[in-house]
Amino acid sequence: MHDPVKLRSRRYSPDERRLNPTRLLTRGPHPENLPVFGFFSPDVHARVIYLCPDSLRGFFIPVKLEMDFTNTRRFAATSRQHLRRYGPFLVPISAAVAVILWHLIARYGGFPAFILPTPAQVWTRFLSALLSGRLAYHIAVTLGEVLAGLAMGVTTATTLGYLLAKSETFERFLAPYIVASQSIPIVAIAPLLVIWFGPGIFSKVLICALIVFFPVLINTIVGLRSVPDELRDLMRSLHATSWQTFQFLEVPSALPVFLGGLRIGATLAVIGAVVGEFVGADRGLGFLINIGRGQYDTALVFVAIFTLVAMALALYGLVVLVETRLLSWQQRPNGTS
Repeated sequence: MHDPVKLRSRRYSPDERRLNPTRLLTRGPHPENLPVFGFFSPDVHARVIYLCPDSLRGFFIPVKLEMDFTNTRRFAATSRQHLRRYGPFLVPISAAVAVILWHLIARYGGFPAFILPTPAQVWTRFLSALLSGRLAYHIAVTLGEVLAGLAMGVTTATTLGYLLAKSETFERFLAPYIVASQSIPIVAIAPLLVIWFGPGIFSKVLICALIVFFPVLINTIVGLRSVPDELRDLMRSLHATSWQTFQFLEVPSALPVFLGGLRIGATLAVIGAVVGEFVGADRGLGFLINIGRGQYDTALVFVAIFTLVAMALALYGLVVLVETRLLSWQQRPNGTS
């Protein structure tokens, strides 16, 4: 039997009281027959606290209680099965509903075409721009800027992130400047970059690299510092070289966090390219949006926007595919090959 702890000397958080199931009982020969008050907890093994008043003083006696969550597990398994079965249809259904609502609002809302075109008008404009080759040209320009800026930003961020993760002194020296640079909106920096480096592709690539740099840098540092010290001691006991430690320990441990930052960077790179093309460009999807805005060709603006969305989704899906291939070992039970 556990030693009682006086209520006045027992210190516990409100969260503990709320999450742990509590059974309020009085001292007696058959406490299980008395009323029960408490809360349910998702833990399988939950703590029950008996409150036994004795001369106006209570005692807490923690014991273990086996809780049955069979119905909860069965419901969760059924939900996962339904999600696997009907999940692929959720996105097309939601997109179809959105298009129908858009059509009804544009058709019966009394909006002119230069304010809100119908989906049919946007589709017609998309086909005309695609068949003329104009859309494909601007897509190629923007995609080249995005990929080049993403490559530059990721390379710089991973290299600098590794150095900052390895040297605390180096981090203290550079961290204030890196954080301060992120407080400046990229829209404010873009005109300066266009003035300094010209309206060509390089200024757009540089803007993409700057907007990608910070999330990849932070995730690289966090991933490298999340390596357990016990594993580093194990590598040292095996007389592993610095390269072997980097290849077989640091890279696999930091890869999940790094790829999470790459997901964010892949979508932000599209934003960087468009911002640069807004400031000054004569080609690209951002330039196409400016043309459509100036000519009140709202359907063309919608075409460029949806193309940018598709580009960002494609890049995000590509990173997810790479992540699935590189981290397939995490899905294997017990590390089996």
